[in-house]
Amino acid sequence: MDYMTVKEAAEKWGGGSRMAALYCTRGRIDGAVKKGNMWLVPSGAPKPRDCRKEGSR
Repeated sequence: MDYMTVKEAAEKWGGGSRMAALYCTRGRIDGAVKKGNMWLVPSGAPKPRDCRKEGSR
């Protein structure tokens, strides 16, 4: 399986690397693996939905 870094995933998804890292930490990306202090995301992984944008206030 091919992996990409959180930074590469963020560029692919059009978001920030911090948000991509949070997706990994919270288990929202299937197959994400932590190696040392770096998260690796499967290269075919879709961007998780942003729960902050659901519903109204």
